Amino acid sequence: MKQIRILLVDDHLLFRKGIASFLEGQPDIKVVAEAANGMEAINKIQECNPDLVLMDVHMPVMSGIEAVRIIKKEYPKCMVVMFSISEDDDDLFQAIKNGAQGYLLKNMEPDELLKQIRGLRKGEAALSPLMATKILKEFAELSHRPVKQSPTTENLTSREKEVLSLVAQGITNREIASRLSITENTVKNHLCNIMEKLHLENRVQLATYAMREGLVEDETV
Repeated sequence: MKQIRILLVDDHLLFRKGIASFLEGQPDIKVVAEAANGMEAINKIQECNPDLVLMDVHMPVMSGIEAVRIIKKEYPKCMVVMFSISEDDDDLFQAIKNGAQGYLLKNMEPDELLKQIRGLRKGEAALSPLMATKILKEFAELSHRPVKQSPTTENLTSREKEVLSLVAQGITNREIASRLSITENTVKNHLCNIMEKLHLENRVQLATYAMREGLVEDETV
């Protein structure tokens, strides 16, 4: 059986080396390279040609959330799975929206990690049970929400529509601020106003609403 070639990305050296050592002991898995942040990972993909990037979420220089969007755009055939301690809803949905094939938590059992990685060969999504539950719950709530108020973007300002469009593309607050030449606090204020006008509760629901209503083209590969 062909080995799964993995690029392991994590800024904690000891943890990264431990996972690399564990994975290297598997006959069908090969760690072809390691990186300490998203930018380093992007630079190494071309030279090591991995099948899978197993990547942390929060890292210096460039986060995994930012990196996955670039990786999937430049190397669409490369699978990316987040491997993090973060159980934050926004981290999960931003990663999936940006193209990640999965989101695993670091507190999982070693055998479960192997099972999830091998499942990717069959086209399965790699998701820890808690994260899978979050996804199902979010979409269930959205699908059962009464449509009587039918929130519309007509009441949004042109700038708020710009912000909503960027959120739906999986752009971080920092990147939105940079693109629109405004501060991150201003972006947060716009998001609060948009949620109030659309009767939504968080950033995840904003992105889901925008995509469902066709307000922005889905760029996820």
